[in-house]
Amino acid sequence: MKSQRREPHRREERPSMARWVFYGWVAIALVGSGTASAPVGAQARRAIRFEDQMAIKRVGDGQISPDGKWVAYVVTNVDVEANRGKRSIWIIPTGGGAAREWITSARNDDTPRWSRDGKRLAFLSTREGAPQIFLADAEGNGVRRVTNVPRGVADFVWSPTGTHLAFTTEVEPDCPDLGCVATRMAAEEKSPVKAVVADRLLYRHWDTFKRGKRSHLFVVTVEGQEPPRDLTPGDFDVPPFSLGDPPAYDFSPDGREIAFARNTEKDEATSTNNDIFILPITGGEAKRLSGGNPGSDTTPRYSPDGQWLAWRSQARNGYEADRFRLMLYHRGTGAIREATAGFDRWVGEYHWAPDSQRVLFIGEDRGREPVWSLPIAGGQPSQLLGQATYTGMSLSGDGRSLVLARTSLRLPTELYLATSDGKEVRPLTTTNRARLDQLDLGAVEEFEYPGALGATVHGFLVLPPQFEPTRKYPMILLIHGGPQGAWLDAWSYRWNPQLWAARGYVIASINPHGSTGYGQAFTEQISGDWGGAVYEDLMKGVDALLRRDYIDPQRLGAAGGSYGGYMVNWMMGHTDRFKALMSHAGVYNLTSMYGATEELWFTEWEFKGNPWDHPELYTRWSPHLFVRNFRTPTLVIHGELDYRVPIGEGLQLFTALQRRGVPSKLLYFPDEGHWILKPQNSRLWHETVFAWFDQWLGKPRP
Repeated sequence: MKSQRREPHRREERPSMARWVFYGWVAIALVGSGTASAPVGAQARRAIRFEDQMAIKRVGDGQISPDGKWVAYVVTNVDVEANRGKRSIWIIPTGGGAAREWITSARNDDTPRWSRDGKRLAFLSTREGAPQIFLADAEGNGVRRVTNVPRGVADFVWSPTGTHLAFTTEVEPDCPDLGCVATRMAAEEKSPVKAVVADRLLYRHWDTFKRGKRSHLFVVTVEGQEPPRDLTPGDFDVPPFSLGDPPAYDFSPDGREIAFARNTEKDEATSTNNDIFILPITGGEAKRLSGGNPGSDTTPRYSPDGQWLAWRSQARNGYEADRFRLMLYHRGTGAIREATAGFDRWVGEYHWAPDSQRVLFIGEDRGREPVWSLPIAGGQPSQLLGQATYTGMSLSGDGRSLVLARTSLRLPTELYLATSDGKEVRPLTTTNRARLDQLDLGAVEEFEYPGALGATVHGFLVLPPQFEPTRKYPMILLIHGGPQGAWLDAWSYRWNPQLWAARGYVIASINPHGSTGYGQAFTEQISGDWGGAVYEDLMKGVDALLRRDYIDPQRLGAAGGSYGGYMVNWMMGHTDRFKALMSHAGVYNLTSMYGATEELWFTEWEFKGNPWDHPELYTRWSPHLFVRNFRTPTLVIHGELDYRVPIGEGLQLFTALQRRGVPSKLLYFPDEGHWILKPQNSRLWHETVFAWFDQWLGKPRP
C-alpha cells in the first residue's frame, strides 16, 4: 500500500514508484529552494482551476545526449474530452535555445534513450498498435520499428556496444516462441469466455488478472536480423513487479552479459525475496548473485569500468518498506558489501559516474528528494543538490552535466541542468510558464511540532490565494497513503493541494510516524500500530495548527486515500472534531481486506501474521469494529478494478454509514483501480469531493 508519490508520464494506467496508495510549537518557514512561484507577470492572476490542472503539460524523462549538447524528453498533453493523454518526445539544446517537438505521431511516443555513441535514439511508440521499440537517427529522422512483439514492450535498455537492445514483454511461459504468444493472444481476445482459472495466489495484481502470463527478458539485435531471444524462459517474472522503478536489468560494459532481478519463491504473494542473476546475452543458465539475502534485490547497474555490479537491496523478506541499501558486488573477487552502511535514508534512482568512483542517487529526506553523491571507496553520502524534489536524473557521457526533473508544491515538473559537482543548477525547460503566469498559487509553508513518542513531526501547509491572516478559513487535513510514504514538496496531478487551496481552504499535509524520509525507525514505528502513534501525530498536528487564529476550529475536514482512507475511517470511530470526511480506497475491515488483497506480504508484515493464527492486531486496529461511533458526514470513493484495496472495503463502509443514518455518499468508478486516472473521471472526482466539503464546511470565499 506504499504511497504513489509521482504520477506517470508514460502509461496513464500505471503510476510511477512505490506501493499501497495513496500517494510547544516550532518555527514556521516559507519553503525555499524548489518552491518559487512562476515569474511575475503584469496581468492579474487568478486561482487555479481543474481546467488548468489538466492543461498543464506534464514534463519528464529527460535524457541528455552523450556529448551533453541535447536533451530529449517527454511531454504529455491531456485531452479531457478525448479522455486520454497524448505523449510525444521533445528536444532542447543545453547551450540555450528553444525546445521543439521532435518525435510525434497520432498515438504515443515516449521513453527516449540515446545510444552510447549518440548517433541513434531508441524510443517506445504505440503508433502501430501495442508499444514497440523504434529507432531514429540523431536528427530524429529515419524512424523504423525494431520489435513486433504481440503484447508490446514494457521497457528496454541499450547495450553499451550499440548492437543490441534488451526489453521485457508478457508471454505465456509454456509458449516456445512469440508466434505461439500471438496465437494465444488472438484466441483470448476472440473468445466470449472471460473466466479466470487460478491454482495459486497473486493471480491478480493492482488492476489486472494475470491469467498465467509472465514478464520475460528478451534481447534483440538493433538491425533485427533474427527474432528476439527469450533469456529467461520459465514460470517466473523478470523483472519482479515494481511500481515505476527503472528497468531492473542492465548490460555489462562489454555487452556480453546481462544482470536482472527475479523472484523464484514458490509463493510470490508472501515473498519479496527478489534476487540478482547474471547470464550471457547468448542465453544459458543464470547465476544467482544475491542468494544470501532474504529481502528484495533489484535494479542492478554495472560500473562503466566493469569492475562492479551495484544493486538496491532490502534486508528483510516480506517487508517492502525496509531501507533500500546500495550493494556493491566485485566482479573479480565475488565479494559483496553495502556501500551505504550507516546511512539512514533510502537509495532511490541511481547512476554510476563515468569514472566509476562514485554513485549519484536520489534519496528522500524530510519531504524532499535531493541528489546525493556516494564515494564507493568508503564514506557517507553527501547531498549534491538539496532543498528540492528531484524525480529523475541523466548524466552526460563525460559526467560533467546532469539533467534532472524538478518539482515543488508551486511548480509542475520541469527539467533542470546541473554540473555534476552540484555548484551550478539552472532551469532548462519552462514548458508551463505561460499558464503559470496566469495563476495565483497559494503560499507554501512548512512546519514542525512535537508529536507522538517524543518525535518531531513535519508537514506542509498551503494557504489560499489572496490569503488574509485576519480572516477565518476552514482547514482540510490530507492524509497520505502507504502507510510508508510521504507528502513531498512536489506538484501532483491527482491530489494537488493547490487545487484544494484555490477553493478557499487551508490545506495541511502532515508526515506522521510511518512516513519515509525521516529515518528508518520513524518509518517502521507504524507496523503493528496503524491507529496508534499516527493518529496521535495527526491530532496533535491539528491542535498545533489551530493555534493560528486564521484557522476556524469549527470547520475542519479530512481526506485520505488507501492508508490515508484507513486513517479517515479510524478517525471516524475515534473523534468528532471533523465536520466532513472523505475516504478514497480506504481500508475498512482488516480481516476481509486480507482475504481479498493480493500482496499478502504487506498485511502479514504489518499485522504480524494472518488473521486466523494471529488475530490480535487485525481486531485491535480495524475501523469496522468502531461503527457505533460513526457520526461524521463521509464521502466514500472506490474503483471496481482496485485489487490492492478491493471494492468491498468501500461498499462495506458505505453500507455501515447508511445503516447508522450518517450523512454519506458513494462515488463508484467501474473502470478505475486504486487511482482515478481517466481525465473525465478525474473531473467528476474533483467536482464531487469539492462539493462535499463545500456542503459540510460551508463554501469558503475564495
